[in-house]
Amino acid sequence: VVVGLSLLLTFFVMAPVYARVDQESLQPYLQGRITQAAAFDRAAAPVREFMFRQTREKDLALFLKISGQSQPETLDEIPTTSLLPAFVISELRTAFTMGFVIYVPFLIIEMVVSSVLLAMGMMMLPPSLVSLPFKLLLFVMVDGWYLITQSLLLSFQ
Repeated sequence: VVVGLSLLLTFFVMAPVYARVDQESLQPYLQGRITQAAAFDRAAAPVREFMFRQTREKDLALFLKISGQSQPETLDEIPTTSLLPAFVISELRTAFTMGFVIYVPFLIIEMVVSSVLLAMGMMMLPPSLVSLPFKLLLFVMVDGWYLITQSLLLSFQ
Protein backbone atom coordinates (compact mmCIF):
# COMPACT_ATOMS: atom_id res chain seq x y z
CA VAL A 1 0.00 0.00 0.00
CA VAL A 2 2.75 2.45 0.95
CA VAL A 3 4.74 1.76 -2.23
CA GLY A 4 1.62 2.19 -4.37
CA LEU A 5 0.74 5.44 -2.63
CA SER A 6 4.31 6.66 -3.09
CA LEU A 7 4.20 5.89 -6.80
CA LEU A 8 0.84 7.61 -7.30
CA LEU A 9 1.91 10.70 -5.35
CA THR A 10 5.12 10.84 -7.40
CA PHE A 11 3.11 10.81 -10.62
CA PHE A 12 0.78 13.47 -9.23
CA VAL A 13 3.57 15.82 -8.13
CA MET A 14 5.65 15.32 -11.27
CA ALA A 15 2.74 15.48 -13.78
CA PRO A 16 3.34 19.14 -14.75
CA VAL A 17 7.05 18.44 -15.24
CA TYR A 18 6.33 15.32 -17.30
CA ALA A 19 3.86 17.28 -19.43
CA ARG A 20 6.47 19.96 -20.17
CA VAL A 21 9.10 17.33 -21.01
CA ASP A 22 6.65 15.63 -23.36
CA GLN A 23 5.61 18.87 -25.04
CA GLU A 24 9.01 20.56 -25.30
CA SER A 25 11.29 17.57 -25.80
CA LEU A 26 9.78 14.18 -26.52
CA GLN A 27 7.20 15.12 -29.15
CA PRO A 28 9.58 17.31 -31.21
CA TYR A 29 12.16 14.49 -31.07
CA LEU A 30 9.65 11.84 -32.15
CA GLN A 31 8.53 14.08 -35.01
CA GLY A 32 12.16 14.42 -36.13
CA ARG A 33 12.34 18.18 -35.60
CA ILE A 34 15.22 18.08 -33.09
CA THR A 35 18.23 15.87 -32.48
CA GLN A 36 18.65 13.47 -29.59
CA ALA A 37 21.12 15.79 -27.85
CA ALA A 38 18.74 18.75 -28.18
CA ALA A 39 15.89 16.61 -26.84
CA PHE A 40 17.97 15.67 -23.82
CA ASP A 41 18.87 19.31 -23.12
CA ARG A 42 15.24 20.40 -23.48
CA ALA A 43 14.05 17.56 -21.22
CA ALA A 44 16.58 18.44 -18.54
CA ALA A 45 15.39 22.06 -18.25
CA PRO A 46 11.97 21.40 -16.61
CA VAL A 47 13.44 18.74 -14.33
CA ARG A 48 16.22 21.10 -13.24
CA GLU A 49 13.67 23.86 -12.55
CA PHE A 50 11.71 21.46 -10.35
CA MET A 51 14.85 20.43 -8.47
CA PHE A 52 15.93 24.05 -7.97
CA ARG A 53 12.56 24.86 -6.36
CA GLN A 54 13.00 21.98 -3.88
CA THR A 55 16.71 22.40 -3.12
CA ARG A 56 17.95 24.51 -0.24
CA GLU A 57 20.66 27.02 -1.14
CA LYS A 58 22.80 25.76 1.72
CA ASP A 59 22.86 22.22 0.28
CA LEU A 60 23.62 23.49 -3.20
CA ALA A 61 26.46 25.68 -1.90
CA LEU A 62 27.93 22.67 -0.09
CA PHE A 63 28.21 20.58 -3.25
CA LEU A 64 29.49 23.49 -5.31
CA LYS A 65 32.17 24.11 -2.69
CA ILE A 66 33.17 20.44 -2.47
CA SER A 67 33.39 20.15 -6.26
CA GLY A 68 35.68 23.19 -6.32
CA GLN A 69 33.35 25.35 -8.37
CA SER A 70 32.92 29.05 -7.82
CA GLN A 71 29.52 30.47 -6.96
CA PRO A 72 27.69 30.75 -10.30
CA GLU A 73 25.81 33.90 -11.22
CA THR A 74 22.85 32.14 -12.86
CA LEU A 75 21.09 28.85 -12.24
CA ASP A 76 22.02 27.65 -15.73
CA GLU A 77 25.69 27.68 -14.74
CA ILE A 78 25.13 25.18 -11.92
CA PRO A 79 26.09 21.70 -13.10
CA THR A 80 23.54 18.93 -12.76
CA THR A 81 26.19 16.85 -10.99
CA SER A 82 26.03 19.33 -8.10
CA LEU A 83 22.28 19.89 -8.29
CA LEU A 84 21.29 16.21 -8.00
CA PRO A 85 23.00 15.41 -4.68
CA ALA A 86 21.90 18.77 -3.23
CA PHE A 87 18.31 17.95 -4.20
CA VAL A 88 18.54 14.52 -2.57
CA ILE A 89 19.99 15.97 0.64
CA SER A 90 17.24 18.59 0.77
CA GLU A 91 14.56 15.95 0.28
CA LEU A 92 16.11 13.72 2.94
CA ARG A 93 16.03 16.61 5.41
CA THR A 94 12.35 17.18 4.66
CA ALA A 95 11.62 13.46 5.01
CA PHE A 96 13.40 13.17 8.36
CA THR A 97 11.57 16.25 9.64
CA MET A 98 8.22 14.74 8.65
CA GLY A 99 9.19 11.40 10.16
CA PHE A 100 10.10 13.03 13.45
CA VAL A 101 6.81 14.94 13.59
CA ILE A 102 4.92 11.69 12.97
CA TYR A 103 7.00 9.75 15.52
CA VAL A 104 6.63 12.11 18.50
CA PRO A 105 2.91 11.45 19.25
CA PHE A 106 3.51 7.70 19.10
CA LEU A 107 6.47 8.06 21.45
CA ILE A 108 4.31 9.98 23.92
CA ILE A 109 1.66 7.24 23.83
CA GLU A 110 4.36 4.63 24.45
CA MET A 111 5.72 6.56 27.44
CA VAL A 112 2.26 7.10 28.97
CA VAL A 113 1.35 3.42 28.60
CA SER A 114 4.71 2.39 30.08
CA SER A 115 4.20 4.68 33.06
CA VAL A 116 0.67 3.42 33.69
CA LEU A 117 1.74 -0.22 33.45
CA LEU A 118 4.64 0.40 35.81
CA ALA A 119 2.36 2.21 38.28
CA MET A 120 -0.01 -0.77 38.19
CA GLY A 121 2.87 -3.15 38.90
CA MET A 122 2.61 -4.86 35.51
CA MET A 123 6.32 -4.77 34.72
CA MET A 124 6.32 -8.05 32.78
CA LEU A 125 3.71 -6.91 30.24
CA PRO A 126 5.39 -5.32 27.19
CA PRO A 127 4.19 -1.71 26.80
CA SER A 128 4.17 -2.01 23.01
CA LEU A 129 1.53 -4.75 23.27
CA VAL A 130 -0.83 -2.38 25.06
CA SER A 131 0.12 0.83 23.23
CA LEU A 132 -0.25 -0.50 19.66
CA PRO A 133 -4.07 -0.35 19.64
CA PHE A 134 -3.92 3.18 21.04
CA LYS A 135 -1.45 4.21 18.35
CA LEU A 136 -3.66 2.75 15.61
CA LEU A 137 -6.71 4.44 17.14
CA LEU A 138 -4.90 7.79 17.20
CA PHE A 139 -3.79 7.38 13.58
CA VAL A 140 -7.35 6.57 12.46
CA MET A 141 -9.00 9.27 14.58
CA VAL A 142 -6.80 12.09 13.25
CA ASP A 143 -7.11 10.75 9.68
CA GLY A 144 -3.41 9.97 9.47
CA TRP A 145 -3.25 9.02 5.80
CA TYR A 146 -4.85 12.33 4.83
CA LEU A 147 -2.44 14.31 7.01
CA ILE A 148 0.61 12.44 5.69
CA THR A 149 -0.51 12.86 2.08
CA GLN A 150 -1.29 16.54 2.63
CA SER A 151 2.07 17.26 4.24
CA LEU A 152 3.90 15.39 1.47
CA LEU A 153 2.10 17.27 -1.29
CA LEU A 154 2.51 20.63 0.43
CA SER A 155 6.24 20.04 0.85
CA PHE A 156 6.57 20.46 -2.93
CA GLN A 157 6.45 24.03 -4.15
